Amino acid sequence: MDDYAKAATSRTHVVTEGEFKGWRIYNDDGFETNSGPFWYRQEPGGTMRCAFRVEKKHVRDTGVVHGGCLMTFADYCLAVIAKPAMQDGSFGVTVNMTCEFIDAAREGDLIVGTGEVTRAGGSIIFVRGQLTTAERTLFTFSGTIKRVKPKAASKPSA
Repeated sequence: MDDYAKAATSRTHVVTEGEFKGWRIYNDDGFETNSGPFWYRQEPGGTMRCAFRVEKKHVRDTGVVHGGCLMTFADYCLAVIAKPAMQDGSFGVTVNMTCEFIDAAREGDLIVGTGEVTRAGGSIIFVRGQLTTAERTLFTFSGTIKRVKPKAASKPSA
């Protein structure tokens, strides 16, 4: 296993207690952790499921979840849903994402992101999905992920 693959594997850990026991979260204090935190797990059939619990920091003064928060979570979901198509040690970057706002969520809601890879080529992965809460569809999205293979470590010259 190369250094990138080791780093990618060690970037997450399985939660051992609380509401998201058994789910994965990123270890760092990166964007997803600070804007979420966002959680994910792989379901028995292989599909990916993402989730977060809406906190006060996610809502506007009107009491509904900010659209930018939903877009951020959808982008996170886009990458997580594409993960099974990137088992070769590569990682992905979002090239394009489109979305539709359908309904509102409020503080305390559990928002769940699910979807599917519609096609995985050599360098581009196409994904579509939806965000729901309590069986209500809040948001739909689709996008493309560019697969990026880690650069080989340079060897010292003799």
